[in-house]
Amino acid sequence: MPKPVLGPERRTNPLIWCAAIICTLLTIAVIITGMVVFIGYMVIRPKVPQMSVVSAHLDKFSYDMASVLVVRVSIVIKAENDNSKAHASFYATSYTLSFHGVKIAYLNAAPFDVPSNRSIDLYYPVESSPIPLKPEEGEVAELYLRRGQVVFDIRGNTRTRWRVGILGSVKFWLHLNCQLKFPLNGTTIYPRCSTKSK
Repeated sequence: MPKPVLGPERRTNPLIWCAAIICTLLTIAVIITGMVVFIGYMVIRPKVPQMSVVSAHLDKFSYDMASVLVVRVSIVIKAENDNSKAHASFYATSYTLSFHGVKIAYLNAAPFDVPSNRSIDLYYPVESSPIPLKPEEGEVAELYLRRGQVVFDIRGNTRTRWRVGILGSVKFWLHLNCQLKFPLNGTTIYPRCSTKSK
């Protein structure tokens, strides 16, 4: 029986070996990084910092026959960092206080930091200049006066950043959309509204 004739032995190109080694190392690095991130997350359990309206007090709501509105209100907004191992920074804080679509005041804050497991209260004493109202807005003001309750809206955003151990820096937008329903008897209200992260 004749033996089969074999051709010359072909060797694998060294470039293919290099590419295979590099791909293997990259795969191992991705797996190790994923494990480190997962373990770090489970150990640190990061929480998104929050902003919330904790109290508000309507000091003055004056609407006269000339359809002019004057408002004086005090609002306390709390910045909370419930992370036990992460320091949080808040910046680009800007909220708008409005009455039936009429802007009363802008509630802004310079950048600030909140240590881990701490909170900071931001105090906003607001006194508007006289605001002329359109007839339909004046009707709403009169209706609220008759009912003995006035409704304001606070809307706006805050940017937050915090470092989560070896996981690196994390950034979120915090959006606040809150209705404040004030009785006209001067009672302080404690609304339950907080930011939503995005």
